[in-house]
Amino acid sequence: MREKLLLLAGLYLVQGLPYGLQSGLLPMLLRAGGLSLTRVGLAKLLYAPWLFKLVWAPLVDTRGSPRAWLTLSTAALGLVCGLLAALPPAEAGQGELPVTVAGLLLLLNLGAAVQDVALDTLAVQLLEPAELGPGNTMQVVAYKLGSALAGGGLLALVPSLSWPRLFLLLAATYWLAAALAWAAPVLQQLPSPQQKRLPTYSLHFRDLLAVSGTLWTTGFVLTYKLGEQGASSLFPLLLLDQGLSAPELGLWNSVGAVACSIAGSSLGGALLSGHWKLLPLLKSALRFRLGGLVCQTTLLFYLDTPLARLGPGTILRGAALLILCLQHFLGGLVTTATFTLMMRCSQLAPSALQATHYSLLATMELLGKLLLGTLAGALVDSLGLHLCFSLFLALSAMPILYLGLAPRTLA
Repeated sequence: MREKLLLLAGLYLVQGLPYGLQSGLLPMLLRAGGLSLTRVGLAKLLYAPWLFKLVWAPLVDTRGSPRAWLTLSTAALGLVCGLLAALPPAEAGQGELPVTVAGLLLLLNLGAAVQDVALDTLAVQLLEPAELGPGNTMQVVAYKLGSALAGGGLLALVPSLSWPRLFLLLAATYWLAAALAWAAPVLQQLPSPQQKRLPTYSLHFRDLLAVSGTLWTTGFVLTYKLGEQGASSLFPLLLLDQGLSAPELGLWNSVGAVACSIAGSSLGGALLSGHWKLLPLLKSALRFRLGGLVCQTTLLFYLDTPLARLGPGTILRGAALLILCLQHFLGGLVTTATFTLMMRCSQLAPSALQATHYSLLATMELLGKLLLGTLAGALVDSLGLHLCFSLFLALSAMPILYLGLAPRTLA
């Protein structure tokens, strides 16, 4: 099992690089290159290929092996990074991202999305039921580390790192990962897939929904993060309104949040590797998360009173930062257990459907997280602080009740 986990850790770390690069590091580089804030914001449209993973997931299922798809997509990412190294993000005084660079960044996202499907498929095929807990812990932790590394860690470690050097380093990393994926003995031992005719998408989708537990799991992953995402997206901003400094809040909400999330994910993997069963662990984690959100909401309601202050050294200030970190810790624990549940459900699908099946669940999970995170600001402006966070509490309680309807095949 150790060889499997080390391999998955390395590959998932590499998989996290594009997200960190484009969500954290790239906006800073583009802004430093003279692009307007509007143009920097519009660069997020380049994430579009991630929304269409279900389009090519059937190809990964039915054409070639996931190992070949992983190797080729990772090598292609290295090629794109090599081309990006030769092109500056913007010429001096230019007010927009060059078309060639934008096209290459779009290809980078396309390759990363295909790599994501292939790697998740290999993880589903590679891990035994008893290995799902540690395997998903490795997945979540390594991905977050890769994202944090590319999201600014490289610039912190190497202050003189320029655009060309950055992408040459990423290209070398991708090519090394591609060689590892192709030559790894663990992946070579997987059975060769049987080539099958690519079904129509309507038939393929009906086959996906026919897999035991799919409808229930889809409903769960779509809703389990609604309340948490709504609250976590607003809480730091509301603390900023209460007088917490931006540098201090940025430190706790970035470095502190990632560290606590990784700790929660690691605890989840350790418990699943021990004597805890998946669904009871998930229910307990959701209850603790709801308790943390109750504390968070109570604190916000008190801070909304005229006499409340978050001055330096006050108990309220310490409590606010503690709750911020606690929610990220519990969120990491819940996420690891949920990804284990998703992988367990996908393992019930026929091998020719597993890539598409896991992509379906992962897409629903992403949509659920984006939904409330995107609408939270509008909700608090229209409903008010008290009603909005009461709604978040109700949404966080729903998954606990929903777990009672879980099919026996996922127990």
